[in-house]
Amino acid sequence: MPMHNSSKFLGKAIESVIHQKYRDWELLIVDDNSTDDSVSIAQQYAAKDSRIQVLRNDRPIGMPSAPRNYGVKHARGRYIAFLDSDDMWLPYKLSQQIPLFRDPRVAIVYSNYEKMDERGIRNSRIIYAPRMQDYRGLLKGNIIGNLTGVYDTYKVGKITIKDIHHEDFVMWLSILKKGFIAKSTDTVTAAYRITTGSVSASKFKILRWQWDVYRKSEQLSVPLSAYYYINYAIRALIKRLK
Repeated sequence: MPMHNSSKFLGKAIESVIHQKYRDWELLIVDDNSTDDSVSIAQQYAAKDSRIQVLRNDRPIGMPSAPRNYGVKHARGRYIAFLDSDDMWLPYKLSQQIPLFRDPRVAIVYSNYEKMDERGIRNSRIIYAPRMQDYRGLLKGNIIGNLTGVYDTYKVGKITIKDIHHEDFVMWLSILKKGFIAKSTDTVTAAYRITTGSVSASKFKILRWQWDVYRKSEQLSVPLSAYYYINYAIRALIKRLK
């Protein structure tokens, strides 16, 4: 859980992990040089629950890749999952996801998720994902909500997240590129908070980042990049209308 000046929503995010029906977890909260009382709040939860640790960067990084990588480096468990400090997991998330890894082909498990407003009110605005995905399918657009994704380090090792835009998309692609598949629980397991600052980049920048994924990260040809880019644009439009 990367954290930077997250005191407004942090408690809810932490409690959503504490309330998991699956009990064998650890929560690594990685502070990116917060100047509010986020660290104090996180430390209060850590003092009450030994499964929670608070780690700190020496200086602010800004990009989410560094605190996530720092957390992954210190993680002791087999499965790696991500949760931003303003989002929430629903109680059955991990208990529904972990059993799907019994399939030796599955290296990633993900789920549907629901949007909520800044006050935490959910209005059935659900983002549905396909039940299964492979590398070529995922190239058409990132259907793995990062707050729902989990991967198996026994199968793929610990993945270093690149310091680029759309870093989570590139991470999931790097796993599926090894020949594994991703599978969905086909349930809603998390709530994504829409805040005033949720969209910090222009649409044109986001489109450019996607093109860079195809051409620079995946090194696809121009025609193949264009094919996947068109598919991505259609999916992005449908998702935005929800």
